[in-house]
Amino acid sequence: MLLDPTAMPPHQFYPYMIASINPRPIAWVSTLSPGGVTNLAPFSFFNGITSNPPALLFCPSNKRDGTKKDSLRNAEARGEFVVNVVNYDLAERMNATSAEYAYEVSEFERCGLTPAPSTKIATPRVAEAPVAYECRVLEIVRVGEGPSAGNVVIGRIEMLHVAETVLDAEGRIDPAKLDTIGRMGGEGYARTRERFDLTRPPKPQA
Repeated sequence: MLLDPTAMPPHQFYPYMIASINPRPIAWVSTLSPGGVTNLAPFSFFNGITSNPPALLFCPSNKRDGTKKDSLRNAEARGEFVVNVVNYDLAERMNATSAEYAYEVSEFERCGLTPAPSTKIATPRVAEAPVAYECRVLEIVRVGEGPSAGNVVIGRIEMLHVAETVLDAEGRIDPAKLDTIGRMGGEGYARTRERFDLTRPPKPQA
């Protein structure tokens, strides 16, 4: 089968992308409006991009009417955001925050989550999240225009919060304790319980 994205509408091509680019890590992004209203929403077009400087990105698409999502509006206005890591225990509440609440409604309050103060920025993190990245916006790249167009929000990591409960005896993050989830296609999710190791090959001899 061959699929030409230029020959089909975005809403028909999109399912093939999310069904094959997976599992996708979830950025549970908290932002703060100019008026001080907290916002919380999940995004699965997300990843880390570099360690020098430490940076990550998440990609909020435009709404169906072509307007910006609340997370993007707030990140633009404040120049900051927090990426909270979602584990299995938080899956249901993360999903609840994906509902399209009005701009002046706080998902923290509606979905029973606790805003915890950040260290270097004003935007709160999710107290229940095992890991949280405080970020300042480095750049926002527009990809396309109108409904479903994308926005790549690149943030420099200013502070990392890690719960003691997910650390091993040597102070490193234990993936079994972290128990993150990933987004699959449609309504599907994956749990990171099955893992395997691969030793990196040595440098080839000249």
